[in-house]
Amino acid sequence: MALRRSLFRLIATSKTRNGLCKVKYYSSQTDTQTEREKKKTHFGFETVDEDEKTKKVHKVFETVADKYDLMNDVMSFGVHRLWKDMFMMMLAPTPGTKLLDMAGGTGDIAFRYINYLKNRAGPNDVRSSVTVSDINQSMLDVGKLRAERQGYTKDSMVDIDWVCADAEELPLPDDSYNAYTIAFGIRNCTHIEKVLEEAYRVLRPGGRFLCLEFSHLTNGPLQVYDQYSFQVIPVMGQIVAGQWQPYQYLVESIRQFPDQEKFKTMIENAGFRQVTYENISFGVVAIHSGFKI
Repeated sequence: MALRRSLFRLIATSKTRNGLCKVKYYSSQTDTQTEREKKKTHFGFETVDEDEKTKKVHKVFETVADKYDLMNDVMSFGVHRLWKDMFMMMLAPTPGTKLLDMAGGTGDIAFRYINYLKNRAGPNDVRSSVTVSDINQSMLDVGKLRAERQGYTKDSMVDIDWVCADAEELPLPDDSYNAYTIAFGIRNCTHIEKVLEEAYRVLRPGGRFLCLEFSHLTNGPLQVYDQYSFQVIPVMGQIVAGQWQPYQYLVESIRQFPDQEKFKTMIENAGFRQVTYENISFGVVAIHSGFKI
Protein backbone atom coordinates (compact mmCIF):
# COMPACT_ATOMS: atom_id res chain seq x y z
CA MET A 1 0.00 0.00 0.00
CA ALA A 2 2.84 2.37 0.91
CA LEU A 3 4.52 1.56 -2.39
CA ARG A 4 1.30 2.32 -4.24
CA ARG A 5 0.97 5.68 -2.45
CA SER A 6 4.60 6.53 -3.29
CA LEU A 7 4.04 5.67 -6.93
CA PHE A 8 0.87 7.75 -6.94
CA ARG A 9 2.78 10.75 -5.49
CA LEU A 10 5.55 10.26 -8.03
CA ILE A 11 3.07 10.21 -10.90
CA ALA A 12 1.20 13.20 -9.48
CA THR A 13 4.47 15.16 -9.13
CA SER A 14 5.44 14.24 -12.62
CA LYS A 15 2.09 15.47 -13.90
CA THR A 16 2.46 18.76 -12.01
CA ARG A 17 6.09 19.50 -12.84
CA ASN A 18 6.19 18.19 -16.37
CA GLY A 19 3.18 19.16 -18.39
CA LEU A 20 4.77 17.88 -21.59
CA CYS A 21 5.11 14.40 -20.15
CA LYS A 22 1.47 14.52 -19.13
CA VAL A 23 0.43 15.51 -22.64
CA LYS A 24 2.67 12.92 -24.26
CA TYR A 25 1.38 10.13 -22.03
CA TYR A 26 -2.28 10.83 -22.66
CA SER A 27 -1.66 11.53 -26.34
CA SER A 28 -0.01 8.12 -26.72
CA GLN A 29 -2.89 6.40 -24.93
CA THR A 30 -5.46 8.28 -26.98
CA ASP A 31 -3.69 7.50 -30.25
CA THR A 32 -3.52 3.80 -29.40
CA GLN A 33 -7.17 3.75 -28.37
CA THR A 34 -8.26 5.67 -31.48
CA GLU A 35 -6.21 3.36 -33.68
CA ARG A 36 -7.84 0.34 -32.06
CA GLU A 37 -11.32 1.83 -32.32
CA LYS A 38 -10.93 2.89 -35.95
CA LYS A 39 -9.25 -0.15 -37.44
CA LYS A 40 -10.08 -0.18 -41.14
CA THR A 41 -11.34 -2.83 -43.52
CA HIS A 42 -13.05 -2.91 -46.90
CA PHE A 43 -16.71 -2.78 -47.78
CA GLY A 44 -16.53 -3.59 -51.46
CA PHE A 45 -14.05 -1.03 -52.81
CA GLU A 46 -14.83 1.41 -49.99
CA THR A 47 -12.60 1.68 -46.91
CA VAL A 48 -14.61 1.75 -43.67
CA ASP A 49 -14.23 1.18 -39.93
CA GLU A 50 -14.52 -2.50 -39.01
CA ASP A 51 -17.67 -2.04 -36.94
CA GLU A 52 -19.20 -0.02 -39.76
CA LYS A 53 -18.72 -2.89 -42.22
CA THR A 54 -20.77 -5.24 -40.06
CA LYS A 55 -23.65 -2.74 -40.03
CA LYS A 56 -23.40 -2.10 -43.77
CA VAL A 57 -23.36 -5.80 -44.68
CA HIS A 58 -26.31 -6.39 -42.35
CA LYS A 59 -28.25 -3.62 -44.10
CA VAL A 60 -27.42 -5.02 -47.55
CA PHE A 61 -28.89 -8.44 -46.80
CA GLU A 62 -31.79 -7.08 -44.81
CA THR A 63 -32.68 -5.00 -47.85
CA VAL A 64 -32.46 -7.82 -50.41
CA ALA A 65 -33.67 -10.76 -48.27
CA ASP A 66 -37.03 -11.29 -49.97
CA LYS A 67 -35.49 -11.06 -53.48
CA TYR A 68 -32.20 -12.79 -52.70
CA ASP A 69 -32.93 -16.14 -54.33
CA LEU A 70 -34.57 -14.57 -57.37
CA MET A 71 -31.56 -12.33 -57.92
CA ASN A 72 -29.22 -15.33 -57.63
CA ASP A 73 -31.16 -16.95 -60.47
CA VAL A 74 -31.06 -13.81 -62.58
CA MET A 75 -27.39 -12.99 -61.98
CA SER A 76 -26.08 -16.52 -62.61
CA PHE A 77 -28.72 -17.60 -65.16
CA GLY A 78 -29.63 -20.32 -62.67
CA VAL A 79 -26.10 -21.81 -62.60
CA HIS A 80 -25.82 -21.16 -58.83
CA ARG A 81 -28.23 -24.07 -58.36
CA LEU A 82 -25.78 -26.43 -60.10
CA TRP A 83 -22.88 -25.06 -58.02
CA LYS A 84 -24.82 -25.76 -54.82
CA ASP A 85 -25.78 -29.24 -56.03
CA MET A 86 -22.10 -30.00 -56.64
CA PHE A 87 -21.29 -28.57 -53.22
CA MET A 88 -23.72 -30.96 -51.52
CA MET A 89 -22.50 -33.93 -53.55
CA MET A 90 -18.96 -33.15 -52.40
CA LEU A 91 -20.14 -33.04 -48.77
CA ALA A 92 -21.94 -36.38 -49.29
CA PRO A 93 -23.59 -36.46 -45.85
CA THR A 94 -24.64 -39.73 -44.25
CA PRO A 95 -27.55 -40.40 -41.85
CA GLY A 96 -26.71 -39.12 -38.39
CA THR A 97 -24.74 -36.13 -39.68
CA LYS A 98 -24.98 -33.01 -37.55
CA LEU A 99 -24.50 -30.04 -39.89
CA LEU A 100 -23.97 -26.36 -39.16
CA ASP A 101 -24.81 -24.29 -42.23
CA MET A 102 -23.44 -20.80 -41.64
CA ALA A 103 -24.72 -17.76 -43.55
CA GLY A 104 -27.46 -20.09 -44.75
CA GLY A 105 -30.46 -17.89 -43.99
CA THR A 106 -32.72 -18.66 -46.95
CA GLY A 107 -32.19 -22.41 -46.57
CA ASP A 108 -30.72 -23.29 -49.98
CA ILE A 109 -27.98 -25.53 -48.59
CA ALA A 110 -30.08 -26.92 -45.74
CA PHE A 111 -32.84 -28.03 -48.12
CA ARG A 112 -30.31 -29.71 -50.41
CA TYR A 113 -28.87 -31.48 -47.37
CA ILE A 114 -32.30 -32.81 -46.42
CA ASN A 115 -33.06 -33.90 -49.99
CA TYR A 116 -29.68 -35.61 -50.31
CA LEU A 117 -30.30 -37.67 -47.17
CA LYS A 118 -33.86 -38.44 -48.23
CA ASN A 119 -32.77 -39.71 -51.66
CA ARG A 120 -29.76 -41.62 -50.39
CA ALA A 121 -29.80 -45.35 -51.05
CA GLY A 122 -29.80 -47.73 -48.10
CA PRO A 123 -31.20 -47.51 -44.56
CA ASN A 124 -32.09 -44.01 -43.51
CA ASP A 125 -33.63 -44.49 -40.08
CA VAL A 126 -31.05 -42.49 -38.11
CA ARG A 127 -32.01 -38.91 -37.31
CA SER A 128 -29.83 -36.17 -38.70
CA SER A 129 -29.86 -32.46 -37.98
CA VAL A 130 -29.00 -29.10 -39.51
CA THR A 131 -28.55 -25.79 -37.73
CA VAL A 132 -29.12 -22.93 -40.14
CA SER A 133 -27.33 -19.87 -38.85
CA ASP A 134 -27.18 -16.33 -40.17
CA ILE A 135 -26.32 -12.93 -38.71
CA ASN A 136 -29.40 -11.47 -40.37
CA GLN A 137 -32.81 -12.36 -38.94
CA SER A 138 -34.56 -11.20 -42.13
CA MET A 139 -32.72 -13.87 -44.13
CA LEU A 140 -33.64 -16.52 -41.54
CA ASP A 141 -37.29 -15.45 -41.68
CA VAL A 142 -37.28 -16.03 -45.44
CA GLY A 143 -35.72 -19.46 -44.90
CA LYS A 144 -38.27 -20.46 -42.27
CA LEU A 145 -41.14 -19.45 -44.54
CA ARG A 146 -39.66 -21.44 -47.42
CA ALA A 147 -39.19 -24.47 -45.15
CA GLU A 148 -42.85 -24.38 -44.13
CA ARG A 149 -44.12 -23.90 -47.68
CA GLN A 150 -41.98 -26.72 -49.05
CA GLY A 151 -42.81 -29.12 -46.23
CA TYR A 152 -39.36 -29.46 -44.70
CA THR A 153 -40.67 -28.97 -41.19
CA LYS A 154 -42.98 -32.01 -41.23
CA ASP A 155 -42.35 -35.76 -41.15
CA SER A 156 -38.64 -35.36 -41.77
CA MET A 157 -35.78 -37.45 -40.42
CA VAL A 158 -33.78 -34.23 -40.22
CA ASP A 159 -34.23 -31.76 -37.38
CA ILE A 160 -33.90 -28.08 -38.37
CA ASP A 161 -32.85 -25.30 -36.02
CA TRP A 162 -32.60 -21.62 -36.95
CA VAL A 163 -30.04 -19.55 -35.07
CA CYS A 164 -29.34 -15.84 -35.52
CA ALA A 165 -25.61 -15.56 -34.80
CA ASP A 166 -22.35 -13.93 -35.86
CA ALA A 167 -20.00 -16.38 -37.60
CA GLU A 168 -17.08 -14.72 -35.78
CA GLU A 169 -18.57 -15.44 -32.32
CA LEU A 170 -20.82 -18.47 -32.40
CA PRO A 171 -22.96 -19.16 -29.30
CA LEU A 172 -22.36 -22.88 -29.79
CA PRO A 173 -20.34 -25.41 -27.77
CA ASP A 174 -16.98 -26.85 -28.81
CA ASP A 175 -16.85 -30.10 -30.81
CA SER A 176 -20.58 -30.14 -31.47
CA TYR A 177 -20.91 -30.68 -35.26
CA ASN A 178 -19.35 -33.08 -37.72
CA ALA A 179 -19.88 -30.86 -40.77
CA TYR A 180 -19.73 -27.09 -41.30
CA THR A 181 -20.81 -25.47 -44.56
CA ILE A 182 -20.78 -21.86 -45.68
CA ALA A 183 -21.88 -20.88 -49.19
CA PHE A 184 -21.37 -17.38 -50.60
CA GLY A 185 -21.11 -15.92 -47.11
CA ILE A 186 -17.58 -15.85 -45.79
CA ARG A 187 -16.45 -12.98 -48.03
CA ASN A 188 -18.99 -10.73 -46.29
CA CYS A 189 -17.43 -11.29 -42.86
CA THR A 190 -15.11 -8.66 -41.41
CA HIS A 191 -12.56 -11.09 -39.93
CA ILE A 192 -12.35 -14.19 -42.12
CA GLU A 193 -9.70 -15.72 -39.88
CA LYS A 194 -12.08 -15.55 -36.89
CA VAL A 195 -14.80 -17.28 -38.87
CA LEU A 196 -12.40 -20.09 -39.73
CA GLU A 197 -11.25 -20.39 -36.11
CA GLU A 198 -14.86 -20.63 -34.93
CA ALA A 199 -15.61 -23.25 -37.59
CA TYR A 200 -12.67 -25.28 -36.32
CA ARG A 201 -13.79 -24.89 -32.70
CA VAL A 202 -17.36 -26.12 -33.17
CA LEU A 203 -16.39 -29.08 -35.34
CA ARG A 204 -15.74 -32.46 -33.78
CA PRO A 205 -12.42 -34.21 -34.47
CA GLY A 206 -12.77 -35.69 -37.94
CA GLY A 207 -15.34 -33.04 -38.87
CA ARG A 208 -15.31 -31.39 -42.27
CA PHE A 209 -15.27 -27.72 -43.28
CA LEU A 210 -16.68 -26.99 -46.73
CA CYS A 211 -16.93 -23.53 -48.28
CA LEU A 212 -18.47 -22.49 -51.60
CA GLU A 213 -17.40 -18.99 -52.60
CA PHE A 214 -16.86 -16.74 -55.58
CA SER A 215 -13.20 -16.78 -56.48
CA HIS A 216 -10.71 -15.67 -59.13
CA LEU A 217 -10.70 -16.82 -62.73
CA THR A 218 -7.73 -19.01 -63.57
CA ASN A 219 -8.21 -18.57 -67.32
CA GLY A 220 -11.01 -17.87 -69.74
CA PRO A 221 -12.78 -14.63 -70.71
CA LEU A 222 -11.80 -12.49 -67.70
CA GLN A 223 -12.56 -9.17 -69.40
CA VAL A 224 -16.05 -10.29 -70.44
CA TYR A 225 -16.73 -11.57 -66.91
CA ASP A 226 -15.62 -8.27 -65.37
CA GLN A 227 -17.77 -6.26 -67.76
CA TYR A 228 -20.77 -8.43 -67.02
CA SER A 229 -20.20 -8.20 -63.26
CA PHE A 230 -19.80 -4.45 -63.03
CA GLN A 231 -22.05 -3.24 -65.84
CA VAL A 232 -24.88 -5.77 -65.94
CA ILE A 233 -25.43 -7.15 -62.42
CA PRO A 234 -26.13 -3.78 -60.69
CA VAL A 235 -28.58 -2.93 -63.49
CA MET A 236 -30.33 -6.27 -62.98
CA GLY A 237 -30.54 -5.45 -59.28
CA GLN A 238 -32.30 -2.20 -60.08
CA ILE A 239 -34.75 -3.89 -62.47
CA VAL A 240 -35.55 -6.99 -60.40
CA ALA A 241 -35.10 -5.79 -56.81
CA GLY A 242 -35.58 -2.05 -57.24
CA GLN A 243 -32.07 -1.10 -56.12
CA TRP A 244 -28.58 -1.37 -57.55
CA GLN A 245 -26.33 -0.48 -54.58
CA PRO A 246 -26.46 -3.87 -52.78
CA TYR A 247 -25.52 -5.66 -55.99
CA GLN A 248 -22.70 -3.25 -56.71
CA TYR A 249 -21.34 -4.16 -53.28
CA LEU A 250 -21.72 -7.89 -53.96
CA VAL A 251 -19.66 -7.58 -57.15
CA GLU A 252 -16.98 -5.51 -55.45
CA SER A 253 -16.79 -7.90 -52.48
CA ILE A 254 -15.96 -10.76 -54.86
CA ARG A 255 -12.94 -8.85 -56.18
CA GLN A 256 -11.72 -8.17 -52.63
CA PHE A 257 -11.85 -11.82 -51.53
CA PRO A 258 -8.51 -13.69 -51.36
CA ASP A 259 -7.63 -15.90 -54.30
CA GLN A 260 -7.74 -19.67 -54.07
CA GLU A 261 -4.19 -20.22 -52.78
CA LYS A 262 -4.34 -17.42 -50.20
CA PHE A 263 -7.66 -18.67 -48.86
CA LYS A 264 -6.29 -22.23 -48.73
CA THR A 265 -3.44 -20.94 -46.54
CA MET A 266 -5.90 -19.14 -44.26
CA ILE A 267 -7.87 -22.37 -43.78
CA GLU A 268 -4.66 -24.23 -42.92
CA ASN A 269 -3.63 -21.50 -40.47
CA ALA A 270 -6.92 -22.03 -38.62
CA GLY A 271 -5.84 -25.60 -37.91
CA PHE A 272 -7.51 -27.57 -40.72
CA ARG A 273 -5.64 -30.34 -42.50
CA GLN A 274 -5.95 -32.05 -45.91
CA VAL A 275 -7.03 -28.66 -47.27
CA THR A 276 -7.94 -28.65 -50.95
CA TYR A 277 -9.99 -26.61 -53.38
CA GLU A 278 -11.71 -27.28 -56.67
CA ASN A 279 -12.36 -24.57 -59.25
CA ILE A 280 -15.72 -24.55 -60.97
CA SER A 281 -16.66 -22.59 -64.09
CA PHE A 282 -13.02 -21.58 -64.74
CA GLY A 283 -12.66 -20.35 -61.15
CA VAL A 284 -15.73 -18.13 -61.04
CA VAL A 285 -16.43 -20.11 -57.87
CA ALA A 286 -14.36 -22.57 -55.86
CA ILE A 287 -15.19 -25.22 -53.29
CA HIS A 288 -12.70 -25.32 -50.39
CA SER A 289 -12.45 -28.35 -48.14
CA GLY A 290 -10.60 -29.08 -44.89
CA PHE A 291 -10.76 -31.51 -41.97
CA LYS A 292 -10.32 -31.10 -38.23
CA ILE A 293 -7.85 -33.87 -37.40
